[in-house]
Amino acid sequence: MLAFVAPSIDYHAFAPELIVVAILAILVLVDCFTSDYDKSSQSSVAGFGLLLALIPVVTLAMDGTVRGMFGSPESGYAYVVDTYSLILKALFLVSGYVVVLLSQTYIAEGDYWEGEYYQLLLASILGMMVMASARDLVSIFVALELLSIPAYMLAAWRKRDLKSDEAGIKYYLMGVFASAVMLYGMSLIYGITGSTLLTEVAANLRQFPAGQVPPIVVLAVVFVLVGFGFKVSAVPFHTWAPDTYEGAPTPVTAFLAVASKAAGFVALMTLVFVAFPGNTSTIEPLMFALSAATMTVGNLIALRQTNIVRLLAYSGVAQAGYMLAPLAVYGVSGTVGLQAIIAYLLIYAAMNLGAFAVVITAARKTRSGEISSFGGLIQYAPSLAVLMCLFLFSLAGIPPLGGWFAKFAVFRALVGAETGWGYALAVLVGINSVIALFYYARVAKTMVMDPAPDGDLSPVRVPFSLRAALVITAMVTVAVGVLPGLVGHFTDSVTIGAALGS
Repeated sequence: MLAFVAPSIDYHAFAPELIVVAILAILVLVDCFTSDYDKSSQSSVAGFGLLLALIPVVTLAMDGTVRGMFGSPESGYAYVVDTYSLILKALFLVSGYVVVLLSQTYIAEGDYWEGEYYQLLLASILGMMVMASARDLVSIFVALELLSIPAYMLAAWRKRDLKSDEAGIKYYLMGVFASAVMLYGMSLIYGITGSTLLTEVAANLRQFPAGQVPPIVVLAVVFVLVGFGFKVSAVPFHTWAPDTYEGAPTPVTAFLAVASKAAGFVALMTLVFVAFPGNTSTIEPLMFALSAATMTVGNLIALRQTNIVRLLAYSGVAQAGYMLAPLAVYGVSGTVGLQAIIAYLLIYAAMNLGAFAVVITAARKTRSGEISSFGGLIQYAPSLAVLMCLFLFSLAGIPPLGGWFAKFAVFRALVGAETGWGYALAVLVGINSVIALFYYARVAKTMVMDPAPDGDLSPVRVPFSLRAALVITAMVTVAVGVLPGLVGHFTDSVTIGAALGS
């Protein structure tokens, strides 16, 4: 008779996730015993919980030990807590906190009496945290669904708004289709390798000589990566993003554009560097095509946008193309490419959340998302106009703002690979950055040079929560640009070995 042996669990390693689960339970209790219209207590609990979960992240980082669970040193672990995962968990928690700040007045002042908003937000963040440590196909899929299903509901949160309903439906249908494709690819990989553990998958795939990989393996790898291409809104899997971003509540749009996209990249990096390190002949051409198409199509369509949220949506598509570029040379760049993507994700989160914070704040007066409604902003809200210019020019990569270092990290990975594809993508990144500057500058020109559409120059009232979000994102965007070593201090310690959890 076989005896059941309980797996060994490191509760310190699990502490960030356990704290988020505990805060979720507290939010349910708070929702039960407070008025439907009292939102301040729930947002405060959610924000406090996310900051509290950062404490064990910091203590684990200071300890510096790679911790693995549900496996063995010989075969590898299904759940790994290392520098790679801790940096990304910190990114998700801080981004989530900023989104809570953006949501506080939006939810409290709108006709939203559902207390589940913050519960769904934290559930999605929990899925992202699990994704950062997952090293098994099953746990990756569970984490993906945990982060995605609440996001579908958040996108359709304004139930009496047809655009919000459309946003949720499109996001849900496209997400389910992408999950099905990805799951089919995972089933093929399991059938080929006999394991769902990523380290064992990699070891079993190495048995196929270079240039003699069976078509079924190529199909499986492509299907899995295509599924996550949807999450990062890579072309041609980006069609859901503009309509979903425009129809969803703006704080949710900010959350999807930053945290959800980052989670998709986490899964892509984990799979590429851990499960498929030797499949360069399949992955590099695919990533080259996805990166080139994504950055080019995103920027060209953004040129035609008249709505600021749709412009930021297509801008986000283009930014995803820049972040995909190092994966096209990962076989040569290795650790440098991994570090470049993580650095870009950290900086992108700050500048993109900041841009959405300005949009939410300005809309309190204009009640419009049209770019023309930003006319005269420099006159009645000069600080908002300056901050918006700061975030937009950082997205364009203009020094000394943080975006220049993000693009520099990508250039370094591409040029350092010294391959034809690397040089070609570096040129494309440069050309597309110039194209992007045009539509970013057009928004700045509207704010500074155009008159206010209605002639109303009364000031914008900025609540404390929005002011805090603007200060946090602006400080990070400027600080990283002036002192890029702040990001390099964290990303330079991420290595391929740490990513493998070995």
